Amino acid sequence: MRSYAAVDLGASSGRVMVGRVGPDSLELTEAHRFANRPVRVPEGLRWDVLSLYAGVLDGLRAAGQVDSVGIDSWAVDYGLLDGDGALLGNPVHYRDARTDGVAEKVWASVPAGELYAATGIQYAPFNTLYQLVAARETRQFAYAERLLLVPDLLAYWLTGEQGTELTNASTTQLIDPRTRAWSYDLAARLGIDLGLFAPLRQPGDPAGVLRAEVLEETGLTGPVPVTAVGSHDTASAVAAVPATGERFAYICTGTWSLAGLELEAPVLTEESRVANFTNELGLDGTVRYLRNIMGLWLLQECVRAWGDPDLGVLLREAAAAPALRSVVDAGDAGFLAPGRMPERIAEACRVTGQPVPGTRGEITRCILDSLALAHRRAIEDAQRLAGHPVDVVHIVGGGTRNALLCQLTADACGLPVVAGPTEAAALGNVLVQARAHGLVGDRADMRRLLARTQPLTRYEPQGGTERWREAQARLATR
Repeated sequence: MRSYAAVDLGASSGRVMVGRVGPDSLELTEAHRFANRPVRVPEGLRWDVLSLYAGVLDGLRAAGQVDSVGIDSWAVDYGLLDGDGALLGNPVHYRDARTDGVAEKVWASVPAGELYAATGIQYAPFNTLYQLVAARETRQFAYAERLLLVPDLLAYWLTGEQGTELTNASTTQLIDPRTRAWSYDLAARLGIDLGLFAPLRQPGDPAGVLRAEVLEETGLTGPVPVTAVGSHDTASAVAAVPATGERFAYICTGTWSLAGLELEAPVLTEESRVANFTNELGLDGTVRYLRNIMGLWLLQECVRAWGDPDLGVLLREAAAAPALRSVVDAGDAGFLAPGRMPERIAEACRVTGQPVPGTRGEITRCILDSLALAHRRAIEDAQRLAGHPVDVVHIVGGGTRNALLCQLTADACGLPVVAGPTEAAALGNVLVQARAHGLVGDRADMRRLLARTQPLTRYEPQGGTERWREAQARLATR
């Protein structure tokens, strides 16, 4: 067996996991977990990337000797470097308000339909393209010589080598999903210099070796290679879906829910654009055709507002609350910003003429019903738009711990749900490293290994889907 360190950074926490991989074994243990707390400063909301890097170093020290390191994180955000390679300020958080109204300015130069036909990326106000347009008149941007997406920035600090991993680059809205290369024409029309980006890397490519200073600080013995993985955490998570065939949908759950299909080619139709599906790149030439849903962020923000009550108690209260009494649109950008989430959910129910949830249990049930309904809509729409029917839904990520959400999703979709693995992004990260070093075979081999070695829970649909169709129609007519 060989050992691989997976640095897996989410929007609310980071972790360094150690995967031990053998011919028929896959074990994952947590070496170190640390908070990811954005900081609001006078100029806006920022990521504390130095604290994250310190967490990575602490995690590598706790991991002990490993054969390789891989890094994945959330998408779209980046750091700017000057000509000496020094970071020009903390990366801006995607929930910062600087991109408000920017999309309309971009569409004046490149209409939304053309933008989608060129990149296949869904509209989200925080896409890297809009961030770059918002930033290009700033003094910081004027001094920038290099742009590195968050996982590539951390890899640079570990190795001294710069690159741009492809699955994450595809979320910038500057990659052509057909050619899997930069869209130079689009960038030129928007005045974006693609020379800011380091050369593209593929998952599995070498990304340098740990610097001597890093080895000294972590106590590791070199050389320790860093391997490019699916550095967008969703790309790594989809790689760890333990599917046994091609007729599956997936939902990567956590702060966001990413619900969709794995395809061989992008879907670039106008109908797909209007439905707000994205075509992000995955392993081995695949496309992650999915819709972003607000996800457990809604519940996380409520829990924070309520002073962090016991989640198990909340879920029991939610299970006892009336089903589908009130639902909200879990894809509504109005829920993107932090703060006052319980009041905002209540107000959304009020303005749509639905009963207003009053207790914590009722609000939690509203959130979980709404997420399951959004999962249903996304999976139905994806099948129709891509002409790709499915027989099973795989839920991976943090939402697998929420049995009520998994059961509600099975009920809403009218399909069996297989939940697990929970640490899907870290497992996908580990397996791409192991594959690069010859320990596992193709994507199908990776998935067979996951299915044999990871605990999975199956949920069968109950109660029929008519009440979910009625809730969907109720929400659509408001």
